[in-house]
Amino acid sequence: MYLVRHAHAGNRSSWGGDDDDRPLSPKGRGQADGLLEWLADRPITRVLSSPSARCTETVAPLADAHGLEVETDRRLAEGGGAKPCIEAMLALSGDDVVLCSHGDLIPKVIRQLRSDGMDTKDPNLSQKGSTWVLEISDGKVVSGRYHPPPKS
Repeated sequence: MYLVRHAHAGNRSSWGGDDDDRPLSPKGRGQADGLLEWLADRPITRVLSSPSARCTETVAPLADAHGLEVETDRRLAEGGGAKPCIEAMLALSGDDVVLCSHGDLIPKVIRQLRSDGMDTKDPNLSQKGSTWVLEISDGKVVSGRYHPPPKS
């Protein structure tokens, strides 16, 4: 399972519209292309995302390349809680899934997973465009590995 933080979307304070509509910046589109390149040969079966445009735009190229639709899930939305997000992840544990969320939620999820016994040597990072590769076994996240954002 791949837990992705949305790619670069520019400065929140300089965006004049609803923050959920804030799109990726040119740098962010490059990061989304890098995510596609990195995961192109993986057997991705589903792509889920926060409903925010910056999240759906991050994983849309990957979904398109695999002939999939981006499914939105409010449990991945900004301001969400770790437990509902983890429940969504564990419900999909039999699939090779990509989930895209936000910089406030992912660190909470990783802290909770560590507390629940996930093995990782990586610091709890969540840079824009980065990915946590999570291994699930018997309904539990057993290990996690941080992958920095692709070069854009």
